[in-house]
Amino acid sequence: MADRGVDLAALPNEVREQLAELELELSEGDITQKGYEKKRAKLLAPFVPQTQNVVVSIKLTPGLSSDPTSNPNAIPVAAPRQHRAHRSGGTRDDRYRSDIHTEAVQAALARHKEEKMALPMPTKRRSAFVQSPAENCTPPDTSSASEDEGSLRRRQAAISAMLAQNLQSPEYWINRSVQSSSTSSSASSTLSHGDGKTHNHSQGQTSVIFLSTGVPAHSRVSTKIQQLLNTLKRPKRPPLSEFFLDDFEEIVEVPQPDPNTPRPEGRQMIPVKGEPLGVVSNWPPALQAALARWGATQAKSPALTALDITGKPLYTLTYGKLWSRSLKLAYTLLNKLGTKNEPVLKPGDRVALVYPNSDPGMFWVAFYGCLLAEVIPVPIEVPLSRKDAGSQQIGFLLGSCGVGLALTSEVCLKGLPKTQNGEIMQFKGWPRLKWVVTDTKYLTKPSKDWQPHLPTANTDTAYIEYKASKEGTVMGVAVSKISMLTHCQALTQACNYCEGETLVNVLDFKKDSGLWHGVLTSVMNRIHTISVPYSVMKACPLSWVQRVHVHKARVALVKCRDLHWAMMAHRDQKDTNLSSLRMLIVADGANPWSVSSCDAFLNVFQSHGLTPEMICPCASSPEAMTVAIRRPGAQGTPLPARAVLSMAGLSHGVIRVNTEDKNSALTVQDVGHVMPGALMCIVKPDGPPMLCKTDEIGEIVLNSRAGGTMYYGLPGVTKNTFEVIPVNSGGTPIGEVPFKRTGLLGFVGPGSLVFVVGKIEGLLSVSGRRHNADDLVATALAVEPVKTIYRGRIAVFSVTVFYDERVVIVAEQRPDANEEDSFQWMSRVLQAIDSIHQVGLYCLALVPANTLPKTPLGGIHVSETKQHFLEGSLHPCNILMCPHTCVTNLPKPRQKQPGIGPASIMVGNLVAGKRIAQASGRDLGLIDDQEQSRKHQFLSEALQWRAQTDPDQVLYMLLNAKGVAVSTATCSQLHKRAEKITAALLERGGINTGDNVVLLYPPGIDLIASFYGCLYAGCIPVTVRPPHPQNLAATLPTVRMIIDVSKAACILTTQTLMKILRSKEAAGCVNVKTWPNIIDTDDLPRKRPSNIYKPPTAEMLAYLDFSVSTTGMLTGVKISHSAVNALCRSIKLQCELYSSRQIAICMDPYCGLGFVLWCMSSVYSGHQSILIPPMELETSLPLWLSTLSQYKIRDTFCSYSVMELCTKGLGTQTEALKARGVNLSCVRSCVVIAEERPRLALTQSFSKLFKDLGLSPRAVSTAFGARVNLAICLQVGAKNVLPVHCLYRLLHALRLVERGAPQSLPLMESGTILPGMRVIIVNPETRGPLGDSHLGEIWVNSPHNASGYYTIYGEESLQGDHFNTRLSFGDTETLWARTGYLGFVRRTELLDARGDRHDALFVVGSLDETLELRGLRYHPIDIETSVSRAHRSITESAVFTWTNLLVVVVELNGSEQEALDLVPLVTNVVLKEHHLIVGVVVIVDPGVIPINSRGEKQRMHLRDSFLADQLDPIYVAYNM
Repeated sequence: MADRGVDLAALPNEVREQLAELELELSEGDITQKGYEKKRAKLLAPFVPQTQNVVVSIKLTPGLSSDPTSNPNAIPVAAPRQHRAHRSGGTRDDRYRSDIHTEAVQAALARHKEEKMALPMPTKRRSAFVQSPAENCTPPDTSSASEDEGSLRRRQAAISAMLAQNLQSPEYWINRSVQSSSTSSSASSTLSHGDGKTHNHSQGQTSVIFLSTGVPAHSRVSTKIQQLLNTLKRPKRPPLSEFFLDDFEEIVEVPQPDPNTPRPEGRQMIPVKGEPLGVVSNWPPALQAALARWGATQAKSPALTALDITGKPLYTLTYGKLWSRSLKLAYTLLNKLGTKNEPVLKPGDRVALVYPNSDPGMFWVAFYGCLLAEVIPVPIEVPLSRKDAGSQQIGFLLGSCGVGLALTSEVCLKGLPKTQNGEIMQFKGWPRLKWVVTDTKYLTKPSKDWQPHLPTANTDTAYIEYKASKEGTVMGVAVSKISMLTHCQALTQACNYCEGETLVNVLDFKKDSGLWHGVLTSVMNRIHTISVPYSVMKACPLSWVQRVHVHKARVALVKCRDLHWAMMAHRDQKDTNLSSLRMLIVADGANPWSVSSCDAFLNVFQSHGLTPEMICPCASSPEAMTVAIRRPGAQGTPLPARAVLSMAGLSHGVIRVNTEDKNSALTVQDVGHVMPGALMCIVKPDGPPMLCKTDEIGEIVLNSRAGGTMYYGLPGVTKNTFEVIPVNSGGTPIGEVPFKRTGLLGFVGPGSLVFVVGKIEGLLSVSGRRHNADDLVATALAVEPVKTIYRGRIAVFSVTVFYDERVVIVAEQRPDANEEDSFQWMSRVLQAIDSIHQVGLYCLALVPANTLPKTPLGGIHVSETKQHFLEGSLHPCNILMCPHTCVTNLPKPRQKQPGIGPASIMVGNLVAGKRIAQASGRDLGLIDDQEQSRKHQFLSEALQWRAQTDPDQVLYMLLNAKGVAVSTATCSQLHKRAEKITAALLERGGINTGDNVVLLYPPGIDLIASFYGCLYAGCIPVTVRPPHPQNLAATLPTVRMIIDVSKAACILTTQTLMKILRSKEAAGCVNVKTWPNIIDTDDLPRKRPSNIYKPPTAEMLAYLDFSVSTTGMLTGVKISHSAVNALCRSIKLQCELYSSRQIAICMDPYCGLGFVLWCMSSVYSGHQSILIPPMELETSLPLWLSTLSQYKIRDTFCSYSVMELCTKGLGTQTEALKARGVNLSCVRSCVVIAEERPRLALTQSFSKLFKDLGLSPRAVSTAFGARVNLAICLQVGAKNVLPVHCLYRLLHALRLVERGAPQSLPLMESGTILPGMRVIIVNPETRGPLGDSHLGEIWVNSPHNASGYYTIYGEESLQGDHFNTRLSFGDTETLWARTGYLGFVRRTELLDARGDRHDALFVVGSLDETLELRGLRYHPIDIETSVSRAHRSITESAVFTWTNLLVVVVELNGSEQEALDLVPLVTNVVLKEHHLIVGVVVIVDPGVIPINSRGEKQRMHLRDSFLADQLDPIYVAYNM
C-alpha cells in the first residue's frame, strides 16, 4: 500500500483531514474500495521516501545485429519455427504484436490471478444469442472471491443480524399495504432499498426463504446483484434525510494535480534541419516534362507491371504507351466532352478518379492525363454500396472540391451499384456526377496541331489527396505542382533512387507513400514499378516477396501487415532471395508497434538475404507528406538506437526511460532523419504552438516546400494546420516561416533522429493523461484473444461522458466463441489495461465477426464505429460497462442542512424573509336557497328530487365504439333502476345498514345505478375495476384483495362477470369458493324498496375509494356524505356546471376524481355527461375526438392513458380527421385527471398535434388529487401560467432557471385550486411552513378531505398523522391533511377572480416514490424521461433502487439484436443528465412494465418481479 514507510502522525493537518474525509466516504458507500485506495495512494505519494532518481536521457539499446543471439539487450524475437506452425495466420493482428508486451500483459494479469474475478456475468435470453452453447447462458453463482472467507462470513452474519431486526411481523406488511405511508422518510427508504419481499396477495402471507444477503433464495438475479455489490465493495448507506444544503458549487469534482506527476525538465528544443536539397542538372522542370522526356527517349522502357488475382504479371505499361495514352486522355478531356464554345472541362477544374486497387494502369493514365490537361485529379475509393462506411464524407469532399465529373474504367463502371432503370445510384451525400469512361477505345487521338501545355512547376494545385480526420470528416489536401516536384526530388535524394531501378509497391497507389513513391517519384526517375494489389495479398501473402525475388527489385514499399502476412506464409516458399533489395520502406514505421514486426520479419528472412540496413521505416502525413525516412545504410554500419520509454511518462507527455516496471514499457524505433530541405519543430499538441522541451512529447510540425498547401475549399481549417508559427516559452514567434502540422506525436532523439510515439487522431485524453489508441489495442491483443477475437479486429476510441473522455473498446468476436470465454477475456482486458496504462475502461463491447464498418482496404473504420456506438446501431453480442471505476469526477454527495425550525424568524406572513407558501381557492359561498340545500345535503336525496322535478332530463349517455348511444339515463330512469337494485340488495343480499358492497362493473350506467342503489339501501359502495378476462392471473388477485380488505358483504355485478368469477380459470388464481354473496343486476324484478335510507348525519360514510398507488400499495379512504356534497359543489362552481351543459368523460370510473365526475357530479349539478369507456378507443381511436366535435362539447375530462393513446395513434391522421369533419374549436377546456405531476411533454404534444383540428393551445390543462383529498386542483377555461424551469434536485430551495438551462426540469401548474380549498407547503421533517417557491410537502385543508384510511386493523397513528395534523409553528390551530406529494407555490403576475395575484401550485412528485441517491432526491419520472430519449427503440422505461444500485428497466420495441446497444446509451444519458451511475440495465419486451388504470407505472411490482426473476428479460447488464 501507499502508506508503507509513511508516518501518519507526521503528515500535515490538511492531508490528515482529507484522509479522514476519504474514510467517511468509504464508510458511507460514496466511493468504491478501489477508488478509495487510488485516492489514498495519491494523497500519500508525496510523503513516500523516494528511492530512484529521474533519468532524463534516453536509454538506447543498440539495434539488432545480423546475429540475433549476440545482443543480450535485443528484443526477444518470434517463437521458434515448430511453435509457429500451430498459430493460424490472421487470428491475431500482429501489427501490434510484441513478445515483450505480451509478457508484460501476462505478468500484469498474473497479479490478479489470486483474485479470481467474481463479476456477475450478464443474463441473456437464449434467443438473443444463437451462436453460443446453452449451458453458458446462466453462469454459476459464485460468491465474491475478492475477500477472504472469514470476512465474507462476518459480513454475511452482520447482514443476517441486521435483517432479523428489520423484518417485522406479517401484520406490519399488510398494514403497510393497506395504508400506504405517504410521508415518513423511512417509508421512502424502505421502498427504495426494500428487503425484496414480494407481496403475493392472492395466497395471503407466503413464506419466502431469505438468503443471508436479504434477498429471496430462489432468485439468481439477486445473487448476481450481490456479486456486483461485492465487486464494488460498497457498504449499505445509512438512510439519508429529506433536505440537504447545496451552495451551488461547481458540479464536477476537479481532480487535484498530483505532485508526483513527471514534468519536462530539459531545455527548449532547437528546430532540426534536414540536409540541403541538392540541385541535379537533369531533374525535370515539372513532372509532366519528365513523362514527356521518357515517353520520347525511352519509349520501350517498362513503367508499370500489374498483377492478376493469382499474383502473375497481367500486363506491362511502357513509358511510350503511358505517354501516348495520357496525351489522348488529356486531349479528349479538353476537346471532346462538350462543344467547342462550351467545353465541359476547363484547366483548373477538379475531377474524381474512381479506379479499383487492382487496376493501376488505368489510374496512371488517368492521373497523368489530368496533369497534362491541367485539370486537378481527386483520387477516391470505389463506392461498393449506397451505404459504404464513410461514403457520406467522401460526398462532403467532392462537394467541397466542386467535383462534377468522375473518370473510371469500363469494368469499374459496370460494377458500380445501379438503380432499377440501370442508372448509377446516387450515393448518400454525393453531388450529382457525370461519369466518363477512360478505356483507350473511347479516347480520341490528338490532332497534329494540338500540343499539351508543359509549364515549369508553379504554385497552382496539381492534385488533391483525400484525408479522413479523427471525427470521420474527409477533406482534400491540395498539393501544388512545385510541391509535388520538390517532394519527388527530396524522396529521390533521401532514398538515393537511380534511373531504371525496379520497385515493388504493395500500398494503395491512390494516396500516401503508394502514390508518392510508386506513381510520381518512379516516373521522375524512370523506375519500373510492380504494383501488388490488396486482393492478391489476401490470396497469396507472399506474392510481394516473390516479385522482389523474380524482378531483382531494388526497393520494396510495404506496411507492417505485409511483413506479418509474408512471415506467416514463408514456409510455403523455400527459394526466395531478397539480397537484391537495398531498401525495404516500411510506410507505417511511425507506428510504435512496427518495431516488433520489423524484428520478427528480419529474423525469418535474414537467411533469405535480408540485412538489417535494408529496413527503412518512414513517417508521413497527408498534410506534410513524407516527414522523415531512415536512409539506406551501408553494410556493417551500426544500426540506429531504440528507445525504451515509460508508458506512465508518455501518458503525461514526457520522455522517461523505463527503469522500474518493465511491464509498462514501450520500445520505439527511429524513423531516420528529417527530409532534405525541411525544417522540423516539436510543439505542444494543444493550445498555442509552443516549442516543447527536449524531454517532452509533442506534435511534429514541418516547414518544407514539399508538402500540401491547403485543405481545398476549406480556408478556415487550413490556417490552423498549414500556417502554424511556433512560439517560444515567452510566447514570441521563433520566426516568420509557417510550419505545417503533421498530426504525428514524437520527439527528436540523439543524433537528430526522429522518434514517433503515436498520432493525434489516436490520442485519448482521459483525466488529463494522454493514451494512444494503438497502445491500448496492443494490450488488448496481448491478452490471448485467439479463442475470442476475430482476426485481431479491435477498435479503440473515446466518447465524452460527464465532462471527460471515456475509453471504449469494440472488438469483433469469433463466430465459435462461447459466452463464458468472451466474458473472461473481457474481464482480463479490463485488468490488463488498468495495470499497464492506469486508465479505467468505460465500455468494452464485442460485436459479431465482420460487422464493424470497414475502410476500403479492410481495416476498421474507427470514426464510423464510434458513430454507430453513439447512435445505438452497433448491435454488440456482449457488452461490459464499468462506469463505477472510471467516472471519478462525480460531485460530492450533499451534506445535510439544518432545517428551518421554530428559531426561524417569522413575521406575519413571512418565513425566513419570504412570503409563506400558501394558497387558497375561492370561497364556497353561502348557500342561498335553504329549501334546496336541505334536499342537497345527501346525494341520494338530490337524485330523488331531480326524478320528481325534472324526470325526463337526460343525465347520462353511454357511447359504444361506433359513437352510437347504447344507453341513456334520465333522472327518473336512474332513480327507478337504483330502487330495483336496493330491493334486490335487501331481499337477496340480506344486507344490514352500513355493510360494504363491492360494485364490479365495466364503465357504464349500471355502475352509476348500483352506486345509488347502495346509497338508497344504506350500504357503503366500493367500486372495483373488473378483472380482465384475458389476463385473470394478473388482475383477479387485486379484485380479491380489495374484497377481502374491505370485508364486503356482497358483490353486485353483471351476469358475464359473475360467470368469470366462478370459472375454472378464476379458480386457478384465487379461491372462488369463498366469494361473498354475488348478485347479478342484469334482470331485476320490478320491485320497490319499502323505504329509502336517509343517514342520520352528513358525517357518516358515503363510499370507500380504493386505489393501488404507484409504489404498489393498496389504499382505501373513507369519504363522508358532507365531503361528497362539498366536493360536488366545489366542482360545480369551478367548472360552471348547470342543467343545460354537456360534458364528455373518457376515463376509468373506479377511483379518485374520475369516479366523482362519472357517478356523482351530474346528479348534483344536473348537467348531461356523455360517457366514453376508454376500452372502446382500442377498437376506434378517433371516438373521443369525433364525439367532442359532433356534440360541440365545451369541457371534456380524460386520463393520461387516453391522451397518450390519441397522441401516438392519431398523430399522423390529423388530415384524415379533418376530412371527416372533426373540428375541436368548440373545446374550451380538456382536463387531464391524475394523481401525479403534470406530464408537460405529453400535453404539449397533444396540443400541437391537434392544433390543426382547431384545438386551442390553451385548452389543455390538468387536475390534481391525492388519497387524502380526491380533488385539490381542477382548471377549466384558460389561465395561462407559463411553465417554469427549475433545478429540482436542490432539496431545500427550488432554484428557478431560464428555459434550456442544463439539469433543468420544466414544470406546469397543476390546475387552479378548487373553491373551499386551502394549500400550504411544509417542510416534512420540521413540519414548519416554507416560503414562496420552496420545495416541500403539499398539505391541504378543505371540507371535502377524506375522513381517514379504511383499515382492518385500525392503526390510528397514520390516521392522525395524515388526516389531522398541525404545523409546528405559525398557524398551529388549523388541522391539515398531508398529501404525500412534493411541490411548491409560486405567486404569479396573473390576477384571479377576486383581483388578487394568482398563486400557482406546482406538483413535483410523490414523496413515496423519490429515490435518494448520493444525498440528492430524484423522482423516477425524470430519470425515465431521459432514458426514453436515449434511443428510438425505447418505448417505455422504469427505474427503482435496490441496495444502493440504480436499476433501469427498458422496454425494447425492436429486434433483440438492438438490446445491447441500449446499455451504454442508457448509462450515458443518466450519467450526463442526472450525475448518477446506473448499476443494472434490464432490457425487456414491450408491455412488461406494469401500468395501472390511470396510466401510472407500478415500479414496486416491477422491482419485486425483477428480484424474483420473473421478468424473462432479453438482457441484464451489470455495470461494474
